[in-house]
Amino acid sequence: MEIQHFFDPATSTLTYVVHDPTTRDAVLIDPVLDFDPASGQTSTESVGRVGAFLRATGLRLHYVLETHAHADHLSGSQFLRRTFQAQVAIGARITEVQRTFKEVFDLPELAIDGSQFDRLLADGDVLRAGSLTVEALATPGHTPACMTYRIGDAIFTGDALFIEDQGTGRCDFPRGSADDLYTSVHERLYPLPDTTRVFVGHDYQPNGRLLRYQTTIGAEKRGNLQLAATTSRAEFVRFRTEHDATLTAPRLLLPSIQINIDAGQMPAVHANGKRYLTIPLELFGTRDETGARSG
Repeated sequence: MEIQHFFDPATSTLTYVVHDPTTRDAVLIDPVLDFDPASGQTSTESVGRVGAFLRATGLRLHYVLETHAHADHLSGSQFLRRTFQAQVAIGARITEVQRTFKEVFDLPELAIDGSQFDRLLADGDVLRAGSLTVEALATPGHTPACMTYRIGDAIFTGDALFIEDQGTGRCDFPRGSADDLYTSVHERLYPLPDTTRVFVGHDYQPNGRLLRYQTTIGAEKRGNLQLAATTSRAEFVRFRTEHDATLTAPRLLLPSIQINIDAGQMPAVHANGKRYLTIPLELFGTRDETGARSG
């Protein structure tokens, strides 16, 4: 098994192609569709590099695996689905995320049964991708639908667990839970063998250090600055609650969520031939029609 990473500096996102070099079977994890919020323009530059790699190496892509409905980048899954006839899979609890944000974005046409995705995965489900075997491990907390994927001696943790000097994902989005994330990491991931390779969903390169995308369970247990093996549940929940209260919303939060809960599909075309995103005003507060705070 070989793993090729791709890094998107605009969103600090890591995409992975996991493949068997003998059989050419492959799966892909967390692809990025480029989006410029100032102009409203999308681009397939990032996901196109991944596609070029797949074609150059003659790989057969079976699945695009989403670790969760991302809040910081648009998914490039539909481009890959169409180009390589792959299936798109995500955790089955995506339906909870869809129900939550259908109301937030006032999306009456949004199906909330997960039917936009080809496969909905429950904890412990196993996908066969040719010679590759993918085990789905439910790791909720950042969102209720977060999945870690275990392939051979490697796990792909999305936003549940980052490199040791960054800790874990935030838990303050709707239906997020620091208590659940503690359980996911401390009781689901840390019991794995210390030699298990960990591939993270983001690397924000703190203090300007070079890119890191791979570590081990052993290193995380010893040195994760937010959630080590010795960290208590109360300590972690208190830290995440206090720290998350200081964080600002991700730059692409509003476009990302409404695209990604719909499996990376663009909104339907309006009568004028254009597509539109819904951007709610004062999502985190209340103001009147003049822009003044009300109540």
